[in-house]
Order: sequence, then structure tokens, then C-alpha cells
Amino acid sequence: MKKIRQAAKPVSLFLTIFMLLMSVPYQSALAAMIGTETMIDIARGQEAREYVNTMLVREDVQATLIGHGIDPREAKARVDSLSDAEVVRLVDKIEQLPAGGDIGIVSALIIILLLVLILKLT
Repeated sequence: MKKIRQAAKPVSLFLTIFMLLMSVPYQSALAAMIGTETMIDIARGQEAREYVNTMLVREDVQATLIGHGIDPREAKARVDSLSDAEVVRLVDKIEQLPAGGDIGIVSALIIILLLVLILKLT
């Protein structure tokens, strides 16, 4: 009988620990309400990012970027790496510029991208 108890002791210890682990929940689910402002900010960030990406796809913008020595793919990658707030600020600055035709928008976009590049490097 003593040998059976000695043989069963490690098994019973393992089963006890296993049962305790099975009865304890690993992680509880946390849920919270998402505010309207948060959803509006997310939607506005996505719209601003789409606007900037449509600007970067235009041929005249790409030609101007290449003329200034900026690779259009690198400019798109930099825009994609910006946060939603930075993209919204970029679009707001573009919209505040006076209407000077396509060259004014292209120039503003290049200047803002260069400023972002300089700020990211420092």
C-alpha cells in the first residue's frame, strides 16, 4: 500500500495543479464604449489618408516629386507611416493654401513632405 501511495503522489500532485489551472480563467474580457469623437477621428484620418494618396497618384505630382529628387514610392511610404493626426494636419494645410492651380498644391505637398522628412530625422 505504501508503494502505491508513493507512486500515486506525483500523479496526484500533477492532477491537482492541472485542475486548479483549468478552473482559473486566464484572462477576463474587458469591454468599453467607444466614443463618437473617436470614431469621427478615425474616419477623418482615413479620409485624409485617401486624399493624400490620390494626390500622390497623379502624374503631375509624381513628375514634380521626381523633379525635386524625391522618389514617389518613398513619399507614399512616408505618408503611410504618418499618424492619423499628422495626415489630418497635412490635409488641413493643403486646404488652407490659396487656389493657385495644380502647381500650388503640388508645391505645398512637396514642402510639407520635406518638412515631415526633416522632422522625422531630428
